Amino acid sequence: MLQVDMSASKRESFGKGAMRRLRVSGNTPAVLYGNDKDVTSLQLETKPFLKTLYQISRKNAVVNLSVDGDTRHVMMREVQTDPVTDSLIHADFLEINLDTARTFSVNIELTGAAKGVDRGGELVTHSTVLNIEGAPLDVPDTVVVDVSGLDIDEAILFANIELPGSIKMVSDGDVMCVEVISAKAAAALAAAGDAAEAAAAEADEAAVAAAADGGAETPEVAVEGEEEEVVESE
Repeated sequence: MLQVDMSASKRESFGKGAMRRLRVSGNTPAVLYGNDKDVTSLQLETKPFLKTLYQISRKNAVVNLSVDGDTRHVMMREVQTDPVTDSLIHADFLEINLDTARTFSVNIELTGAAKGVDRGGELVTHSTVLNIEGAPLDVPDTVVVDVSGLDIDEAILFANIELPGSIKMVSDGDVMCVEVISAKAAAALAAAGDAAEAAAAEADEAAVAAAADGGAETPEVAVEGEEEEVVESE
């Protein structure tokens, strides 16, 4: 698993005004919790923090967080950003034990050229995220699956994926990862997809038309000899 270094210092200021001044000064407020320890309020320099966030984006990563010289092993739990400016507002860190197994979601990387594709078949990918359990530093960045041996009408299930001995499968082993289907089956699948899209589009158009009809106002007709009543739309 990816490891990165960060530095932070303990924060003594609290409240909305103090947080605003902290951000204006180029720092981001944060908290650190976990491992049965008291919550620690922190602040980090925003620019280097942003660079590290880009580095670990969408990845599992152990952060070696130095807090006033004391290194804590943590993971990012939440990063809050301003919905308009996208600037950093707050961050949450969870302290972990590197020797304790945890569950992680890991991307599957497909390699090789399936022999069934060379014979006219089509490779269909179903699931590319695997849930596994292990000590953080034993967890791979990705799980590599070789599809070169797949022939037409053959598939790889999660149960068929080999993992390092220290890693345990958490996902259901019966879930299909990838398969090779015949050209005929691929054509039928594409036709079914087109039909589903057409049906969905038709349903959307019908819903829009129904909403338009329901929102149309019926003109009031004044009967001769009666006082006209002005009806205000709500």
